[in-house]
Amino acid sequence: MFDKILIANRGEIALRVLRACRELGIRTVAVHSEADNEAKYVKLADESVCIGPAPSAQSYLNIPRIIAAAEVTDAEAIHPGYGFLSENADFAERVESSGFVFIGPRPETIALMGDKVCAKDAMKAAGVPCVPGSDGALPDDPKEIVKMARSVGYPVIIKAAGGGGGRGMRVVHTEAALISAVTTTRTEAGAAFGNPTVYMEKYLENPRHIEIQVLADQHGHAIYLGERDCSMQRRHQKVLEEAPAPGIDRKLIAKVGDSCVAACQRIGYRGAGTFEFLYENGQFFFIEMNTRVQVEHPVTELITGVDIVQEQIRIAAGEKLRYTQKDVHLRGHSIECRINAEDPFKFTPSPGKILSWHTPGGPGIRVDSHVYAGYTVPPHYDSMIGKVIAYGDTREQAIRRMRVALSEMVVDGIKTNIPLHQELLVDTHFVQGGTSIHYLEKKLAGQS
Repeated sequence: MFDKILIANRGEIALRVLRACRELGIRTVAVHSEADNEAKYVKLADESVCIGPAPSAQSYLNIPRIIAAAEVTDAEAIHPGYGFLSENADFAERVESSGFVFIGPRPETIALMGDKVCAKDAMKAAGVPCVPGSDGALPDDPKEIVKMARSVGYPVIIKAAGGGGGRGMRVVHTEAALISAVTTTRTEAGAAFGNPTVYMEKYLENPRHIEIQVLADQHGHAIYLGERDCSMQRRHQKVLEEAPAPGIDRKLIAKVGDSCVAACQRIGYRGAGTFEFLYENGQFFFIEMNTRVQVEHPVTELITGVDIVQEQIRIAAGEKLRYTQKDVHLRGHSIECRINAEDPFKFTPSPGKILSWHTPGGPGIRVDSHVYAGYTVPPHYDSMIGKVIAYGDTREQAIRRMRVALSEMVVDGIKTNIPLHQELLVDTHFVQGGTSIHYLEKKLAGQS
């Protein structure tokens, strides 16, 4: 096991990784920007290193400064958390070539899964169900593109091979709009991701977003830890997640989960990862793989009893998986609400000083957050300031516990999206379960 780990991130995930390390008896190094000098995890870490000014490009995305911080503190491994450099193959390669262990997949695996065309080809070869569409990148010939679209059937969606997080995609409903959409997406993809390659998929009209959590070690063993329903989204950004997904046949989940395990073994995957699917009319369609820990990992931890972050660390240290698939049992239900510093209905950011901060408690309630009374939420980063997770024996109990928890939570000095979550938790369609990825946006637009 490692003696010291550097945490190359900020916010609640930095604190989450720090706590996992402390439980394992591992010393920690927190790197931080000047804006995060007073962060809780910076104070709790065994050592801390300021790596630059507030802008991410000069701090959390500055690879040489992160490597240098690991060198001067004699860290052995680097945990990237999520976001920032967590899925950057160049960063993973630099970490390992500098003599440190990257707590995540191999650089070549990150690169493979980061290119959506290559990822889809790899999943097809492993038997993972994929969305109908082009076999690889779209050709330059407009006539061939039109022929493909007719074969797939409208509407189609044009996606950037290097995209992600809801960026680099365009829905096309008519043949007349097809070629201009392809051209525009290629231009945007080249500018945003440095890769102008695009591909085509059938656009599913009313799907759910279901994802499968996996763990795989360096010795060829892999398991899946059930599934999560992340369909409550706005502009492709998740708002609320739950596990397991309500109303989906467990045998179908097992079949898809087994295919994900087979894919991990085929590509030599290492660490924690998530296979993301669209689910519609009883069918799963692979869309992408996230080669890191997810924001929503706590809901899986609560229904399986597996500490995903600790397992990441154990795997990176060369240990074999401590679980087989037969050891994985799903118990109860869990829901996570992302708490953001923003107007609950206009969604404008609300940085500033938190004057009072009171988190809920009681049976089945977990709060993952790095903030405290007197903490100033900086304007430079993502607006998420914490997560409230509720667990219950049933989905109904988890919902009731979450309602109580949010009613107890107090955040003064800034606006948060807690009122939106409270509204969702009494929404008839959410309570029934199984809403699509478009439901929240339609609701906010007054269409549901």
